Amino acid sequence: MKVRELIEMVDETIANLKIAIIANQNRAFESPHTSYEFTQRAIELQEDLNDLMKAREMLVKLDPESEVEGHFSREELEEFLKLLELLRKADAHAF
Repeated sequence: MKVRELIEMVDETIANLKIAIIANQNRAFESPHTSYEFTQRAIELQEDLNDLMKAREMLVKLDPESEVEGHFSREELEEFLKLLELLRKADAHAF
């Protein structure tokens, strides 16, 4: 996998997280009984977003046409890809 492809995956995940954060912030105003849960979820998602933004900053410093495997161990890459998949596949409106 090329670094460019990984950056595209990170960008897609970042967009999904931003939507999820906004959805949770809006839902916090729906009911006083659930506002804490939605507010807490928005905070957790913001932390994930901040981490992904840092990872993206690091990735853009690499040659976009180089192979990701040359920069990271197999275990690191597998864990990162699993995390991206989980965050990307989460339906933002279901939070």
